[in-house]
This record gives sequence, structure tokens and C-alpha cells, in this order.
Amino acid sequence: MVRNLIEITKPRLSVVVVFSSIAGYFLGAEVYDWKVILMLIVGGYFLVGSSNVFNQIIEKDLDALMKRTRNRPLPTGRISVPAAWAYGLIMALSGIYILYLINFATAFFGALSIVLYAAVYTPLKTRTPLCVFVGAFPGAIPYMLGWVAASGNFGIEPGTLFMLQFFWQFPHFWAIGWMLEDDYKTGGFKMLPTGGANKGTAVQIIWYTVWTISISLIPAFGVTGSLYMTWVSAVIVGLLGLWFLYYAIKLFKERTNQVARKLMLVSVSYITLIQIIYVVDKFLR
Repeated sequence: MVRNLIEITKPRLSVVVVFSSIAGYFLGAEVYDWKVILMLIVGGYFLVGSSNVFNQIIEKDLDALMKRTRNRPLPTGRISVPAAWAYGLIMALSGIYILYLINFATAFFGALSIVLYAAVYTPLKTRTPLCVFVGAFPGAIPYMLGWVAASGNFGIEPGTLFMLQFFWQFPHFWAIGWMLEDDYKTGGFKMLPTGGANKGTAVQIIWYTVWTISISLIPAFGVTGSLYMTWVSAVIVGLLGLWFLYYAIKLFKERTNQVARKLMLVSVSYITLIQIIYVVDKFLR
């Protein structure tokens, strides 16, 4: 039972999201409070986990149709829907309360991410490809959430972190949508911007990759307040961006599931390394 309760929170995804929050905290904090870091980890995991629980409750019947998701706890009946609702609500309320202990702004943005993800993004997945645009908002909140937890304020710095993670999600999720196109169609999900894995989608992936790379370099120009990056780090960030862009262009040229999968993996490595470089750059200055 415990294994099922952990599985339904999508632990790997939740840990990645919490990692981005911690990176944002280290960027925004002047003095590091390990109690706040612990609350951000626990509260953040509860919020992301509850969002995933609510998502799977809503999509239970559709998940049963797809190879990738048919063995999840809800479609197989290992967890009942009422139990999942109770579990998700307890996690959500606990997570919001824990983040409130940090400050009100952190709790507010955390609660907003749950509402947008579960109540807006999830229902739109079967209705319009614009769901990815809507889903990018809650997906971009965790990175900036760490900064808000450290400072208690929302300004140009967390706004820049938000934009970086916001634009990054389009090539990332479209690459996933590309390689899982058939499975998503079986479930009735509309994840690709042009309705299919085609040249138009590949072009949009390239454009959003370019936007992501451009935003990642903005801190090097000294226009984002106390969020600053040295030129040495900017060069490294730029090279990582070219690596990311290479696979986006490769997908445009070859348009295969194999390249889409490689692009997805590169995108995950890219955003993780960018977050690490930003933090390391701050400590080495």
C-alpha cells in the first residue's frame, strides 16, 4: 500500500520539481536557513505530489487506455478513487500550510500551482493543444517559488526564473508528445501544437528552444536585479543552449521518435545543468 501511495505522487517528477525550488532558494537567499529549506522540500513535494494525484484521479479512465499508464494504481484498482481524493487533499492542505510557515507569498503561489495544474491544465488536455501553454504556468512556478521563499517578494529575479522554466517546457513536453503521439491519441489527449508529429510542430520546438536559450542568458547583462551571471558562466550556458538547439534542429530534419526521445532527455539535462550553473556561479563570484 505504501508503495502505491508513493507511486501515485510520481516521485521522480516530484523530486525534479522540488530540486528546481531548492535551486531558486539558493539563488534568492542571502542567509541560508536549513529549516526553511526542509519546509520547502517537504511542502513542495506535498504540493507537487497532490497535483499528480488529482491529475490521475481525473484521468483514471483515460490512463486505463494507454500502454504507458494502464498499470498505475488507480486504473488497476490498487488505490480507490475516494482514498486517492482523501490522500491528495491531505497532501495539498499540508503542503500549503508548511509553505505558509515560510511566508504567505510562497503558500499563495504553491496553492495557485495546484489549482492551475489540476483544475485547468488537466481538463484541457483532451480539448486543445493550448493545454501545454496553460500547463506551463504551474510548471514554471517551482523555480521562482524558491526565490520567493527566500525573499518573500516577487520581482524581476523570480520573474526571470519563471520565464526560463516557462519557455523550456514547450520543447520538453512537445518532445514527449512527439514520441508518445500514438499513446496520447489513444487516450484522447491533444498535446502537440499542430495536432501531430510533423514539420510544423518541429518548427515550433525550434522557436521555443531559441526563446529558452535567449532567456537563460539575460542575467549576464545585469538587467535582472540581484540575479546575475558572470560571462564565464554565460559562455557555458550558451554552449548548453547550442546542445539543446542541435537536437531541436535534428528533430526538424529527421522527425523520428528516436530523436524526439533524445531531445526530451537533453532538455531535462539542460534545465538541470542551468540551475546548477546559476547557483555555482553565485557562490564563486
